[in-house]
Amino acid sequence: MGAAQRQGLAAAWYVSCIQLDSADHASVGRTEFASTPPCGAFAQPKATTMGSPTTTPEKIDELYELIDGMEVALMTTRRPDGLLVTRPMATQDRGPLADLWFVTSIDTHKVDEIEADPHVSLGYYDHGSSEWVSVSGRASICQDRDKIHELYEDDWKMWFPDDGPGRDGGPDDPRLALIFVEALTVTYMKAKHSKPMTLFEIAKGRLTGKQPDIGREEHLDRAEL
Repeated sequence: MGAAQRQGLAAAWYVSCIQLDSADHASVGRTEFASTPPCGAFAQPKATTMGSPTTTPEKIDELYELIDGMEVALMTTRRPDGLLVTRPMATQDRGPLADLWFVTSIDTHKVDEIEADPHVSLGYYDHGSSEWVSVSGRASICQDRDKIHELYEDDWKMWFPDDGPGRDGGPDDPRLALIFVEALTVTYMKAKHSKPMTLFEIAKGRLTGKQPDIGREEHLDRAEL
């Protein structure tokens, strides 16, 4: 993805992930969970689905295609007061199977929320095709410099302005942190038709009053992931 595209995607991410997270928040009523392992330490060897050797790889390929085409996820975490909060996050990389990487500031509220309760939800949606992806997973915070260098994009600098020696938005800036999401379950809808045909089916459904058949829903459970 080019710099111009990432700039547009990252604008929404920055507003919610940096500016909104800078507000004060209460610490009462916090539900404590076990310490969150860093840098994808949750990930375990993935079980192979027996009996249908081609089913899971095909679904994983479709999932990759959908996520690569949507790029921005809505990430939901739990606040200390128990309420849920959702923020747009630009997907930086895909790990094995459906595991995903995001970048944020270590000083944001979402980091505190993930460390208190690592369970997160990710939602992707393509308005043009009506395709969508829902991921339920566990998140961990990673500040491993090797991984940050691996994923680093020059566009990140605009969201981490120069703040003194060593805090210049570069890959060694201590403010940079990664969020690793290990997918536990995935549900997605894959369109059956091209975008024009999907729009036609929706319009036909409005005229006839019948539910349009625009896609098929697929699931990936923990055994497949």
